[in-house]
Amino acid sequence: MKGKGQRAEGTGRPANRAAHIAAALLAVVLATGAAGAETIDRVLAVAGGQVIMLSDVTAALDLGLVSDEGSADRIGAVLTKLIDRALVLVEVNRYAPPEPADDAIEREMAIVRARFPSRPAFDAVLERSGITEAHLHETVRENLRIRAYIDQRFAGAENQGRRLMLIDEWVAGLRQRAGIVDLYAVGQ
Repeated sequence: MKGKGQRAEGTGRPANRAAHIAAALLAVVLATGAAGAETIDRVLAVAGGQVIMLSDVTAALDLGLVSDEGSADRIGAVLTKLIDRALVLVEVNRYAPPEPADDAIEREMAIVRARFPSRPAFDAVLERSGITEAHLHETVRENLRIRAYIDQRFAGAENQGRRLMLIDEWVAGLRQRAGIVDLYAVGQ
C-alpha cells in the first residue's frame, strides 16, 4: 500500500524497482537465516515496484480495506488483491486522473473509522498494523484515484457484468506485462 510508481527516465519501468526487489530478496534471506525466531513481518511480493509485506495484508484486512471473500487462504486472497492494486496504481499514476476532493477522502476515512466500536479500537488496529493515520489517509486517497480512473476508463461498458469482465481482462493483462515477484507460500 506504499509507493508512487515513479519511472526511470526513458525506461518505462519504476525508477527504484531493482532496489525494491533486491531489498525484498535480502529481507527473505535474513528472515530465513533466523531459524526458530518469531516472524514479525515478511515480504510477500513485489509488484509494480511496490514491496508488499505481511503487515500490509493484515492491515488491509483489519481495516476492512479489502475482503478475503471467505477464502480458506485469507492471506493469499488479500495478497492477490494488493498485487492487482499495485499494478493498477502504476497505470493510474501514468494517466493521472483528477485528485479526489478533500471531503471525499474524509468521507472514506469516516467509513473506515466507523468499522470500529471506538476511537481507541481504531487506534489499536493502526498501531498493531504499524501504520499511521496519515498513511491510511494516503491509501484512501489512492483508492479514490483508482476508482476515478476505472470509472473513466470503463465508462462505456453496457452493464455492470460487462464492466467487471473488462476490468478483469485488463488487470490480467497488467499481470502478464508486470514483473511480479510472489514469495508467498500457503502455510508459511
